[in-house]
Amino acid sequence: MITYVLCTERASSDELALDRTSGLQSGLMSRVLVTAALGNVGSEVARECTERGLTVRAAGLAEAELKARFPALESVRFDFLDRATWAGALTGCDAVFLLRPPPLGDMDATLNPFVDAAYAAGARHIVFLSVAGADRMKWVPHRKVELHLASTGKAWTVLRPGFFAQNLKDAYRRDIVEDGRLYVPAADGRVAFLDVRDAAEVAALIFEDPSAYQQKALTLTGPEAITFARVAELLSGTLGKTIRYEPASILGYIWHLRTKRKQSWMQVIVQTILHVGLRRGDAQAVEPTVEKLLGRPPRSLADYITRDAKVWRS
Repeated sequence: MITYVLCTERASSDELALDRTSGLQSGLMSRVLVTAALGNVGSEVARECTERGLTVRAAGLAEAELKARFPALESVRFDFLDRATWAGALTGCDAVFLLRPPPLGDMDATLNPFVDAAYAAGARHIVFLSVAGADRMKWVPHRKVELHLASTGKAWTVLRPGFFAQNLKDAYRRDIVEDGRLYVPAADGRVAFLDVRDAAEVAALIFEDPSAYQQKALTLTGPEAITFARVAELLSGTLGKTIRYEPASILGYIWHLRTKRKQSWMQVIVQTILHVGLRRGDAQAVEPTVEKLLGRPPRSLADYITRDAKVWRS
């Protein structure tokens, strides 16, 4: 499943239109619950928060794997679909990094009641990983969570990342390794790929001083927008073999995801719509947010490909 999300055209403001108070006390969070800590984003958030001196509780479906991945951290089994696991994850945590697992579509039965449970258990701030353009794409599940957070009157921050560079080792890896190609229906659309590590640094920065980011939605992108043809060139140069970009037709891409990659129809539909949007330039806007917050330019896609080259050589 693709780790995205789509960066659409720049909104008129990075802040959700709200004027609420929450009573949040400023200062460092004492314990941060990181959901989906075994994933690309969650694992980096757990690492970055730990490096900044925050106490982290790593939560995920496989507790044994959590303990192996994070031997120095407190870990706990957690499942949005099993409410019996919620209390053990939330007890003693005053901040939550919230991420929607891709298979979950019903926010009213999962993430939204979890938000209520988190605040009831004493959480003072929630950072939610949404998607760029969720304020305009009413059909994405993330939008429901954003609206629910806004309705609580509590303290929260929404992160709206664009396409992650790490999609290349997840959603696109088999096409690259097995077929020597990038195959998406993006035509000549440009994408401002964002490194997961930059998103994680922003999240950790917020947990250090949440009072500065209350009721704000921040759009995060990489430093430049490039075509998939350029991505293929970067991969080819790093790997020392030709990786070609083959623009897919819409029907061809649907067939590819459904029959060759065995994805569910919901995954196929969402992934196809998001990639087709790239043709219109939905992901080409470059936002200055990461550089403003971190005091340095975002990591480039070339940097990421060089760093993780081994994943496409195996």
